[in-house]
Amino acid sequence: MSAPVRLRAAAAALACALAGCATGPAQRAEPPLMDITVIGFNDLHGNLEPPRLAVPVPASTGATAVPAGGAAYFASAIAAIKARSPHHAVVSAGDMVGASPLVSALFLDEPTIEAVNRMGIDFHAAGNHEFDKGWRELLRLQRGGCEKHTVREPCQLSQPFEGAKFGFLAANTLQESGRTLLPPTGLKRFTQDGVTVTVGFIGLTLRATPTMVAPAGVAGLRFADEADTANALVPALRAQGADVVVVVIHEGGSTHAPVTEPGCEGLSGDIVPILQRLDPSVDLVISGHTHQSYICDYGRVDPARPFLLTSAGQYGTLLTEIRLGVDPRTRRVARKSARQVIVQGEAFTGSQGAVPLHAGFPVFAPDAGVARIVERYRAAAVPLAQRPVGQASGPFTRRPTASGETVLGNLIADAQLAATRAPERGGAQISFMNPGGVRAELVPDGQGLVRYGQLFTVQPFGNSLEVRSYTGAQLHAVLEQQFDSGTNTVERPRILAVSEGFTYRYDLSRPPGQRVSDLRLHGAPVAPQDVVRVVLSSFLATGGDNFTVFTQGRDAVGGGQDLDAFEAYFRDHSPVAPPRADRIRRAGA
Repeated sequence: MSAPVRLRAAAAALACALAGCATGPAQRAEPPLMDITVIGFNDLHGNLEPPRLAVPVPASTGATAVPAGGAAYFASAIAAIKARSPHHAVVSAGDMVGASPLVSALFLDEPTIEAVNRMGIDFHAAGNHEFDKGWRELLRLQRGGCEKHTVREPCQLSQPFEGAKFGFLAANTLQESGRTLLPPTGLKRFTQDGVTVTVGFIGLTLRATPTMVAPAGVAGLRFADEADTANALVPALRAQGADVVVVVIHEGGSTHAPVTEPGCEGLSGDIVPILQRLDPSVDLVISGHTHQSYICDYGRVDPARPFLLTSAGQYGTLLTEIRLGVDPRTRRVARKSARQVIVQGEAFTGSQGAVPLHAGFPVFAPDAGVARIVERYRAAAVPLAQRPVGQASGPFTRRPTASGETVLGNLIADAQLAATRAPERGGAQISFMNPGGVRAELVPDGQGLVRYGQLFTVQPFGNSLEVRSYTGAQLHAVLEQQFDSGTNTVERPRILAVSEGFTYRYDLSRPPGQRVSDLRLHGAPVAPQDVVRVVLSSFLATGGDNFTVFTQGRDAVGGGQDLDAFEAYFRDHSPVAPPRADRIRRAGA
């Protein structure tokens, strides 16, 4: 090599060294990222059997439908994601149980816990429905045992019931002592090439839980602010060695993005104010409650908070596969992405016709162990579920009209009134039904037959009925609470179904306290001083769904179980016709 060439080579090497690069054998590759997969779901609600739902996905000719759900297929989908992801964690963002179909609810949701145990999940953030039967029953589901806290018998098939093999978390659910009812956080560690990365999980129940369940079920508990609680726990998790922080919260929102496409467009809902105050160092937020599906890179909304926000719809129809690439040197997330996995298992025929399997998406085989659990409980429930209760002349839907009332809600209100109208049963004149208590549509079979299992699926909570006296002024006040009480707002009103013979109108352009007018009972005006007998579920009677005025009722008389009243109505009025949904009038609608 000539002198000029040697000089040029030396100069190039010096420049490279100064620039921080390396050459030849001394070059060292960057260590690969550690890939950690978090599998998220929410709002399973005890749907062990396929819920006969389809996931809408975009197609060249418009939206198409993919049949989804069923615990056995759900288990296989989780296993498939785990198989391609050696470092994984599975978490649920609330409402795993509660408002469940008969196969689970008849057995106090023990079947769902047993099925999920087999799926091998890590943590579950308690949602509002976990408190439907009270916090003591929630603790029994976690710890196991056969202590009775409800009208239904525990341990009917499993003796004893072993409880959940995964951790329930509830960081902002506090007892009078100030201690959390359940552990606030959980940790999971992953090791690769001698490097260990720790992921910390914070579980949160939505703060509005006391307004959504019977007050007796949360007596002695306080639900703290979600963002404040999470922010206070982040340093504590870091002190325990957490490199990655995941918030699992039973609160949510919605976006305009299709199910299979990420996007934050139109993000709205009660989750947003929480996100706006959340510690920016949080890496991932797995949400629920609204039964919506979304994957939102929140950094596009707020660059100061670049965490990922996800939700996986409802009833086990979807799983969110979230991939976090962690830098092993800094132990911080360097890359994140997510996709929705449709839990396609079997075709079905519903009220909208046949929904065949879709060749564009994977079809999961049923997990044999979970299938056995489901079948064991299904077989035990069949004799009751298949029992005919009456005839119907058409379907009863939950679709709200312009005024917010529904055909099925009105039917239930009519059934409750019929069960308590007699003087010796309370002398009810009006019935109210909360929309959140109506959990499924009611569609008779081809011969017009309705079965007990269908009624149970519509009303799974096991509430008792109460007849109480209210003044016309109190009725006016409670109807105003549909638009101005807690989470009941003008933007998101909670419209009560009303029984036949009672009517009123409302105008959302008017100020609070003046929106409701023209209350009438069988055509006659209801004056403020009039006293009316009203039948309610025990949930509403104790102020559930923010209807606190209902707690002021007097001269209470018990009216039996809500499901018994529903069944009796079909027995006594078959064939039952869908009632008209014109009892409430909305100005401008």
